[in-house]
Amino acid sequence: MVKTDRYVQFEAGKLTYRVVPVTEGIIRVIVSGKEIKEAQDSLIIEKKEYPEVDFSAEENAGSIIVKTVKVCAEINTASGDIIWNHADGSKWLSQKKPELTETDVIHYNTGDEEPIINRVKTVDGERNFIQNLKAEKVRTAYRGKLFFTWKEDEEIHGLGQAEEGIYNYRGHCQYLYQHNMRIPMPVLVSTEGYGILVDCCSLMTFNDDLKDSYLFLDTVDQIDYYFMGGHTMDEIIHDYRYLTGKAQMLPKWAYGYVQSKEQYYTAKELLEIVRHYREIGVPLDCVVQDWNTWNPGNWGEKILDQKRYGDMKECAEEIHKLNAHTMVSVWPNMNAGGKNHTEFFKTGHLLYDYATYDAFNEEAREMYWKQAQEGLFEQGFDSWWCDSTEPFSGPDWGGAVKREPWERYELVGGEHKKYLDPAVANAFALMHAKGIYENQRKTTEEKRVLNLTRSGYASGQKYSAMLWSGDTCASWDNLKTQIVEGLNMGLSGYPYWTLDIGAFFTVADKWQNRGCGCNTDPEPKWFWQGKYNEGVKDKGYCELYTRWLEMGTFLPMFRSHGTDTPREIWNFGEKGTMFYDAIEKFIKLRYHLMPYIYSLAGAVHFNDYTIMRSLLFDFPEDKEARKVENEFMFGPSLLICAVTEPMYYGSESTELHREKIWKCYLPAGTKWYDYWTNKEYEGGQYVTVDAPIDQMPIFVKAGSILPVAEGLVYASQKPEEPVKLVVYPGEDCKFTIYEDEGNNYNFENGAYATTELIWDDKTGTLTVGGRQGSYPGMEEVSYVTEVVK
Repeated sequence: MVKTDRYVQFEAGKLTYRVVPVTEGIIRVIVSGKEIKEAQDSLIIEKKEYPEVDFSAEENAGSIIVKTVKVCAEINTASGDIIWNHADGSKWLSQKKPELTETDVIHYNTGDEEPIINRVKTVDGERNFIQNLKAEKVRTAYRGKLFFTWKEDEEIHGLGQAEEGIYNYRGHCQYLYQHNMRIPMPVLVSTEGYGILVDCCSLMTFNDDLKDSYLFLDTVDQIDYYFMGGHTMDEIIHDYRYLTGKAQMLPKWAYGYVQSKEQYYTAKELLEIVRHYREIGVPLDCVVQDWNTWNPGNWGEKILDQKRYGDMKECAEEIHKLNAHTMVSVWPNMNAGGKNHTEFFKTGHLLYDYATYDAFNEEAREMYWKQAQEGLFEQGFDSWWCDSTEPFSGPDWGGAVKREPWERYELVGGEHKKYLDPAVANAFALMHAKGIYENQRKTTEEKRVLNLTRSGYASGQKYSAMLWSGDTCASWDNLKTQIVEGLNMGLSGYPYWTLDIGAFFTVADKWQNRGCGCNTDPEPKWFWQGKYNEGVKDKGYCELYTRWLEMGTFLPMFRSHGTDTPREIWNFGEKGTMFYDAIEKFIKLRYHLMPYIYSLAGAVHFNDYTIMRSLLFDFPEDKEARKVENEFMFGPSLLICAVTEPMYYGSESTELHREKIWKCYLPAGTKWYDYWTNKEYEGGQYVTVDAPIDQMPIFVKAGSILPVAEGLVYASQKPEEPVKLVVYPGEDCKFTIYEDEGNNYNFENGAYATTELIWDDKTGTLTVGGRQGSYPGMEEVSYVTEVVK
């Protein structure tokens, strides 16, 4: 055994181990069959100097024990097995010796031959498939396996977002690769109070069956992972962000309502959408321009079609005058012949599909930004929708039958490994986001970066990347699945996740009603499986959309989007009709809660907080709460109980006859208030409450302070009336209101203000602390208090 002031190194089971205490609660383990590379480059671990950590290391009866004040790792030097203990000696987890098997790293190119390109138009964009790629061995690496022995009732969560709706991964196999509707994360958390973050950007497989439980790593130079002994989910997530980077502050307007669809066709149409929302008095903060802004045939160009968008700069200025913002779709792949593509091709900055730029190359990232800046940013667009950032989903995006999970993993993952180094096959979207973020910040500090992206990876939160769940289909079952996937993304440490409210695909078998320019293609598609052929003409879809929007009101980003049928509020009826009124009510509720929501956004950045919270965060001791997959906490106070079944209409506007009620679980250990009626309930029980179309069940935790505002139609609007502090008594509590300028980076230099609110339940007193800090343009604010009775 070799011990330094930073690590312990030794041989065990013919492998070399290095154990590095990073903090008192985080221990890093590196396992190699060759020389340890502690300083190897990492795409996901934040580059920082860690503080010195007091730890002990001793050899005892064939084991080496490395211990901090919080975590203890005991490694058997004969077998290489590891036991992870709390510092008090109680066991967390057992691991068998990791496996490392040599493998050849293969790169593909066409050598001296001209590429033979098969250009394919898919629903998911245009793709190149190269017919004459040649394999070339470039080095030797390893395939790795980390083995786990769980406790009997232990639950495992995290691993990012998939599409199957698996909440607890015990007893399941999951393939971790980038794909439309799949955003893997190399992190898992346990209900035993620890997490594991693997420094790996290759394809992976999680498997838990009667024979073995393991995480398979497709291509690594060594096994390198971090045991995070945080005890609570919030502490584990804090450890994760300590390692991977703080979540950036998004612009304040990003927390308002975002209107999108496939697609708008002119700059004037974008402006008219904003004007219409302002005219009818429904709040809005952003309108989104989907694909095809380029000249016909120039797929992926970041140059606007002047016939349709020649007045974009002027229209953007008018949109800004209406206190709204814009977002534009950009793609990483481009058709040959366009100006953008030609520039990348001449400089050698394309991958070997001869369409996608090399986001792993810094010069290529700078070139991509320069094109986006000149063609779009300087034309008035405020933010980015980085679509198709996997970026190789084409092989699986067609056909009538969905392939087997293992087949999809091999097919799509294999496509990634053709064009990317297999050791970083999961990291393209991360590097793409890095380029957008870093280069926009070099251009200006006056406009915060916002990147809505379909794929991502661990640490993307520091690049202002908001993930969305991909091209889903409209069904009640899929609404349930989406909630589960959002919960697991939060449990993976990633705070920014959203979805297409109402789902992307609406149509099922009536192909004539398909969007995406596919209404002439009668072939069935496995992914085009919505249940509503007539879209908004079907009251069954209108009900599903309304319930989806009610749940979406309480996501980090509140965004409507999809194809086949329009999504603006006026398509769901007129004012005074059930669906219109319910949609309007919840959009206005989002803005009513804006002081609360933006304060949560501040906590995400400054305190490593999570907004969309599995009940495991706040009620870890409640075993019944562990089972609940369709409820979540929105911040510390609001329990959101999504309605995931129809009550009024089936498909084809078939009228249903059932009670408009919903069964909700209220976690134990506290009391709860019905948000709509203020009725008080004891926790630790199921309750059945009214759930008409305009009233999704929401409960407020006793001991909560909700700062709310009246009359807002955009997020940064100054309230016309004093901010109301609504107190829900029953327990002592605190809440911190956060404020800043909303759309620049001055907060990094201390330009922000906080106000601490303290409720003393015994005396019934709310203390509003003095405003701490300041920022340019800060105005006086007044508060009124309302105590719920």
